[in-house]
Amino acid sequence: MHIGDVEVVKVLEWAGEIAPARDIVPSPAELWADNARWLAPDHWNPGTGGYVGAVQTWVLRSEGRVVLVDTGVGNDRERPQIPLFDHMSTDFLDRLAAAGVRPEDVDVVVNTHIHYDHVGWNTRLRDGDWVPTFPNATYLIPRADATYFDPRNAHRRPAPRTERDQVRREGSLLVYADSVAPVLGRTVLWEGSHRIDRNLTLEPAPGHTPGSSVLRLSSGTDRAVFVGDLLHSPVQIVAPEHSSCFCEAPAQAAVTRRQVLERAADQRELVIPAHFGGSGAAEVRRDGSRFAVHRWASRLPVERL
Repeated sequence: MHIGDVEVVKVLEWAGEIAPARDIVPSPAELWADNARWLAPDHWNPGTGGYVGAVQTWVLRSEGRVVLVDTGVGNDRERPQIPLFDHMSTDFLDRLAAAGVRPEDVDVVVNTHIHYDHVGWNTRLRDGDWVPTFPNATYLIPRADATYFDPRNAHRRPAPRTERDQVRREGSLLVYADSVAPVLGRTVLWEGSHRIDRNLTLEPAPGHTPGSSVLRLSSGTDRAVFVGDLLHSPVQIVAPEHSSCFCEAPAQAAVTRRQVLERAADQRELVIPAHFGGSGAAEVRRDGSRFAVHRWASRLPVERL
């Protein structure tokens, strides 16, 4: 699709059912049941109660450059925090090539935050070493996240309270080692905000992680916002008070989510999260004091995007 002068292409790495939906987004059962008509089948499996999602990269062609938004899980990685993606092996780079992008063509890589499923293809394994997948790219990583997840600062983070917390902490150390540290020499650690070009600007959106960010696209009269993990499921559009189980600061994430949705509704920004199934993007409108999905991107003619 085209959003103003910017071409946007979705490259899928993985899609399917991950876990019980109410584990991913802790919330009342009736919230899912009451919205089953439009949540199923792309976002929820009513038969199993399972969360359905995707891991995908958004490819943007803007002002003659290729920009990747988030880089998925990646291959060959040890991921104890989620066995489903442990030592994964996919044809993601072939899919990227099918979209007309070779690794050496990429100019900018945006990591909206540092979680395993957003930084994985930053690197690939070559002769036993992790090397940048995109050798000519500048990597953009929020400084707040780079500081928070740096193993040297592990003592500043809350102590694990459960075995699951401990596994997640150990997993985050692996993520930093194989997907972040090897690209730091090619990385801009930004803070405040960061303008990529006339169309694209990164802004802080804290809560999911300390450095969680959104990428705003503004071209002509068209607008979009790539929200990363502020939204794991469209059920959070109708009930933004419910944060995901992965949020470092759930209350702060809920406040940020509402602010982003308010702006999206008022300024007609197309909302593009990291993990929505189906078309992956939606128009959001106000519904009284709440929000609703007006329509999905795949149902919009190109000239409207």
